[in-house]
Amino acid sequence: MSLFRRIGIIARLDKPQILETVKRLTDFLIAQGVEPVLEEDLATMMSGAHISAAPLKELGDRCDLVMVVGGDGSFLGAARAIIDYDVPVLGMNRGTLGFLTDISPIDFEKELEPILRGEYLEEKRFMIEAKIKRQNRPSGEGIALNDLVLHPGKSARMIRFDLFIDDQFVMNQKSDGLIVATPTGSTAYALSAGGPIMLPKLDALVLVPMHPHTLSNRPIVIDADANIRIVVCESNLTYPSVSCDGQLNITAAPGDEIHITRRKGFIRLIHPKDHDFYDVCRTKLGWQSSYRQ
Repeated sequence: MSLFRRIGIIARLDKPQILETVKRLTDFLIAQGVEPVLEEDLATMMSGAHISAAPLKELGDRCDLVMVVGGDGSFLGAARAIIDYDVPVLGMNRGTLGFLTDISPIDFEKELEPILRGEYLEEKRFMIEAKIKRQNRPSGEGIALNDLVLHPGKSARMIRFDLFIDDQFVMNQKSDGLIVATPTGSTAYALSAGGPIMLPKLDALVLVPMHPHTLSNRPIVIDADANIRIVVCESNLTYPSVSCDGQLNITAAPGDEIHITRRKGFIRLIHPKDHDFYDVCRTKLGWQSSYRQ
């Protein structure tokens, strides 16, 4: 008997092999007595399947579990859609790196059977949000599980900004921008920019400067409950952007204030019982795997 009665399914739509995996997955779930519910865009690609469908933002309300078939990008989009619902998420890796999607598509039935029985590990990941103010009025907002990134947008110019943490002035920086990453996002863009790897359970954020003009600017790890304020200097000749998980861009302007805080609520992330973060790092990052005494 499955612990989950109704499971929502979200998937990438650009690869035929992913649709084949989804078909196998729905057949398996039905055989286990579980009702699959396809995200409505996915359902249109699975014509003739006669399976329930729902809009992305309704899956969290209608299902006991949401499964993402794809890569980390698909997972990030799903996380932003269901953050307001207390529903766990499980990822099946049909992407490339896959730090968040750890079920293999090759023989997923063996990995899913114990999870459906309630034999799994669960952890909570927090998200962050950005709110942009222009002349003290809201002009845009967004949320992210991995990172919020201030960058020049389409321009190749550096940008200058003031950074405040809990209303304390930290620095004026001229650079290609700033990455504000959660522990979940510390293995993504922030890692490529020279930031540290943080354990997922840490209650912290890392601020990573991107190609700073002053080489002494280095990543800073701060408390996750800190209030970050970035003021885009009036002297900038370009309109920078704030990117949310690399998927949603909000345009800022010289003089704008960008307020970044922890978002209310958590994403409940499910792993197989043998999940090991260090093993994921060894596999995904090519660390030496031999053990010597």
